[in-house]
Amino acid sequence: MKSELVVDVQEKEISIALLEDSRLVSLQKESRNQAYAVGDLYLAKVKKIMPGLNAAFVDVGYEKDAFLHYLDLGPQFSTYSSYLEECFKDPKRVPNISKTSKEPDIPKNGTIQDLLQPGRKLLVQIAKEPISSKGPRLTTEISFTGRFMVLIPFGDKISISQKIKSTEEKIRLRQLIGSIKPKGFGVIVRTSAENKRVAELHNEMRTLVKCWEESIAKMQRATPPSLIYEEDSRAVSLIRDIFSPTFENIYVNEAETFTQIQNYVSLIAPERSEIVKLYTKDTPVFDNFNITRQIKSSFGKTVSFKSGAYIIIEHTEALHVIDVNSGNRSKASNDQETNALDVNMRAADEIARQLRLRDMGGIIVIDFIDMNKQEHRQKLFDHMREVMANDRARHNILPLSKFGLMQITRQRVRPALDIATSETCPSCYGKGEIQPSLLFTDKLEEKLDYLVNTLEVKKFMMYVHPFVDAYVKKGVFSLYGKWRRKFGRGFRLLADESLAYLQYRVVDSDNKEIDLKEESDMNSSHTKNQAKTGARTAQ
Repeated sequence: MKSELVVDVQEKEISIALLEDSRLVSLQKESRNQAYAVGDLYLAKVKKIMPGLNAAFVDVGYEKDAFLHYLDLGPQFSTYSSYLEECFKDPKRVPNISKTSKEPDIPKNGTIQDLLQPGRKLLVQIAKEPISSKGPRLTTEISFTGRFMVLIPFGDKISISQKIKSTEEKIRLRQLIGSIKPKGFGVIVRTSAENKRVAELHNEMRTLVKCWEESIAKMQRATPPSLIYEEDSRAVSLIRDIFSPTFENIYVNEAETFTQIQNYVSLIAPERSEIVKLYTKDTPVFDNFNITRQIKSSFGKTVSFKSGAYIIIEHTEALHVIDVNSGNRSKASNDQETNALDVNMRAADEIARQLRLRDMGGIIVIDFIDMNKQEHRQKLFDHMREVMANDRARHNILPLSKFGLMQITRQRVRPALDIATSETCPSCYGKGEIQPSLLFTDKLEEKLDYLVNTLEVKKFMMYVHPFVDAYVKKGVFSLYGKWRRKFGRGFRLLADESLAYLQYRVVDSDNKEIDLKEESDMNSSHTKNQAKTGARTAQ
């Protein structure tokens, strides 16, 4: 199987697509300036104790108070608490964690009011990002994640990934980590550490310990709420958990991010550093690899798959519901039972892909087509477990109920990725009346004149819908040729599949978007919507 990563770096967000045999199986989007991401450390202040929930609401600076449950304090909370008190007593000196006396573990069935009081300062880590109307979920069981290991301050255990099957390798890693691990830290050894040399593991151990020491030093100088630690690069943090040496290519469309990813791959897999490639074509990188088209067809309420069958996906606050329909199948069998099994098996493949693609979590209920034979129901259950085996998120699958329903629980850390595939008319925004489409090219010509003669921009690229691009460039004496003769050859017109029919956008030679709103545009009623979407549209 050919696996590739495509990284699309835009001004405000980073998108990473995982392709298997050119088919989109995973898509991650994250703001370049996102706060409250999983793993970030904050100096926070306890705001309110909720004995009924055995939890506390904590101020981390988010608009909604963050949630800290008693069970998320961690068994070593007493040791953690005494260490923080020592840190706050003398802000000029970072206490050595190895010299901190280990306190007894807190009881599993204790109450939070015995440990926390309003106004207390805590060093907390984001365990779950804000979802819907809920604030972030926190933990005081701090951890620093690397490629080969997870470092846990105040712990003392060494745990080995269960995916490492070799007993000899487990013994080797446990002895090795025990010899290089500083006192006062616990370690979880990740699967990628298998067969790695001691020098590589030691280097990462030192890096993670340094992150901890720098975080404590910053915390001592801060006042709550304050961000204490975050990943240096969002692209690297996203790739770290999904990277595999089996990837054939990693394409990146921005030079700085390309360098960061290449340096990271060179560090963890020097022999594979050549797979990171800088994408330099003018065509949008997602269009070039047919990702934009796959996003449009894979997201939304209805998703079709082979032979005319389709699934319907509905999202609610509490759960996700998926309904399987046979549709107008072109190769339907005369046997209803066989037909139902065939559709359900194909639907299971698509559902497993959709769960990864949308990062759906929580409770998922699937209404498969009814099957009467028990062996067919068991076959579907076994197949679902097989196709979900590659899903990195923790999940649990229950057999089909007598009503043909399958329940899946899947780890939810981030909000589900829900991309709207329907397009609002970019000219009227749903009002139903627009200027004649034929005048759109006149509008483009006006904008070109404004760019060249008013803003004095000589080199730029204008992106339009593929249909518009084809129309403007058709014929020997095309409109495109006329415009280049009139306004100079410093501009280019390119197709972008992500744009709506009468949308366009312009970027300069440094790939920075140019704002084309003139005074006349500002007087238009729908320009406010343009500013929100960031797309330049015809009026």
